[in-house]
Amino acid sequence: MDKFIVYNSKLKGDVTISGAKNAALPILSATLLTDKLCVLKNVPDLLDIRTMLKILQTLGKEISFKQGTVVIKSTGKREKYTAPYSLVRTMRASFCCLGPLLAKNRKAKVALPGGCVIGPRPVDLHIKGLMKLGADIKINKGYCIASAKKLKGAHIYLGGQFGSSVLATANVMMAAVLSKGITIIEHAACEPEIIALGIALKKMGANIEGEGTPIITINGVDCLNGLDETVIPDRIEAATFLAAALVTRSDITIKKVNFKHLTAVLEAMENMGAVFNIKEDSIGIKSPKVITPVSVTTLPYPGFPTDVQAQLMSCLCFAKGISMITEKIYPDRFMHIAELNRMGAGIQRSGPYAIIEGRRRLFGAEVMASDLRASAALVIAGLAAEDKTEILRVYHIDRGYEYIETKLRHLGAKVKRVKQK
Repeated sequence: MDKFIVYNSKLKGDVTISGAKNAALPILSATLLTDKLCVLKNVPDLLDIRTMLKILQTLGKEISFKQGTVVIKSTGKREKYTAPYSLVRTMRASFCCLGPLLAKNRKAKVALPGGCVIGPRPVDLHIKGLMKLGADIKINKGYCIASAKKLKGAHIYLGGQFGSSVLATANVMMAAVLSKGITIIEHAACEPEIIALGIALKKMGANIEGEGTPIITINGVDCLNGLDETVIPDRIEAATFLAAALVTRSDITIKKVNFKHLTAVLEAMENMGAVFNIKEDSIGIKSPKVITPVSVTTLPYPGFPTDVQAQLMSCLCFAKGISMITEKIYPDRFMHIAELNRMGAGIQRSGPYAIIEGRRRLFGAEVMASDLRASAALVIAGLAAEDKTEILRVYHIDRGYEYIETKLRHLGAKVKRVKQK
C-alpha cells in the first residue's frame, strides 16, 4: 500500500487534464449493448477504468487498452450476464452494467456496488426505473437479478431524496434505447457526463432527445452499431488543480478543459478572490494573496458539485474569516473534516453543514484518506501546510486521478509516493 508525502509548495506552469472517469465508465458499459467494434479515446488510466475493463472481459468482451485508447470487440462466444462481486464491490459505477445487460440479453446478474464510504447511496432509483420498463428484479445474496421477456417504453420519474441520480439516469437510458416504444425520463440528471453518454448512444444509432435537460425522451430501436468516440475532459480533476493553485497562492494554467462544465466552481473561486483567464480549451488562474470566505451549497448540476466539496473546504481552511459548506447531495460526506482538523483546521460540523473558521496556517501531520475526493483534499491541504504531511491509503486517489503526483511535480509541487510500511 502506498502513501504520499507532501511538503509546502508553490505551483507554476501548466497541466493537461485527462479524460473524465465519470463519463468514460457509463460509455464503457454502453458497449455491452452491441456486438460491433467499439473504440473509446482519451480514456484515463485509472484503477476504476481497469476494473470496468475487467468486468467487460468477464462479460465476454475482448479488450485492448493502450495509450488512452480502449478497443472493445465481441468474442463471438455465448454472452455472459453476471458481473461478480469481486469486481463490482470496488466501485459504484460498475452497477451501470445492469441496464445494458438487461436490454441486450433480457437477463442480468450484477452484484450490489461498493466504492467510497461517503454515506448511503442506494440503488432504488436504478431498480425503480428498470422495473418501469418491464423488468422483474430481485435482490438475492448481495446480487441484483433482473430479467424481462421484453422491455417496453414507459414514463419514468427518477427524482430521489437528494435530487437526480447520474448513474440511475445512465442505467435507465441504456436500457431504454433497446426497449420497444417511447421512454420519457423526468427529473433526469443534467450532468455533462449524461450528455456525453447520450451523444455516444446516438452515434451508435439510438434515438434520444433532451440529454442535458431534466426530461429525456428515448424512442427505442432494434439494435445498435459500433462506436468511435472521445471522452470529454474531467471537470473534477480540473477543479482539483484550480483548488491546488488557489490554496498555494499560485498562478497556473490548466489545458484541455471545458470551462462551461465548471461555471459553479469558477463562480465560487471568483468570490474567494481568484481571477481567471478563460479561453476555448484552457483556464488560467491568478490566485489572491488573501482568500475571501464564502458560503457554498452542493447541488445537482449545474450547481456546485459534491465531488469538489472536500477540495474547496481545504482552500477555505486558509480563508480570512468564517465560511460554510452545505452538503445536499451526500450529507455524510464529511469524513475529511477530522483529518483536516488534525492539521490544525478549525472546522465544526452540524448535520449537513460544515462551519470553517479560517486559519493563518495549517501544520503537516499524518492523515488518513477515507475516499477519493477526500484524498485530493488532503493533498491540497498538505501543499499549503507547514512541514511534512503524510497521507495514508492513497489507493483511493488512484481510482479517480491519473498520475496526480506526476502532474503536481510538473507544476513544481513537492510530492512523492512511497510504500506504506
